[in-house]
Amino acid sequence: MENNMPPVHPGSILREDILKEMKLSVTTAAINLQVSRKQLSEVVNEKAAISAEMAVRLEDAFGVNAEFWLDMQKAYDIWKVKHSGRVHGIRRISPEVIGQAS
Repeated sequence: MENNMPPVHPGSILREDILKEMKLSVTTAAINLQVSRKQLSEVVNEKAAISAEMAVRLEDAFGVNAEFWLDMQKAYDIWKVKHSGRVHGIRRISPEVIGQAS
């Protein structure tokens, strides 16, 4: 059974569990991560995804594995697509389906 609740966006974890706990501003964190304040702000405000590059930067800065960030982002992205209504009516491809398309 699939959960209707979306997974947590990794930016939320970054904002609440790392930046707030360490009392770091987005500006200070962005400087240390060597990214723009805007780029980091979009991630922590859940408006942008965490890229592989950002995940490695976060791993280097905070010691949290890049895979953790990317796994969270993947789960969030897949949930969003499945609940967007944009992907529907696709049938599983099998030899029978291929034969019907000819």
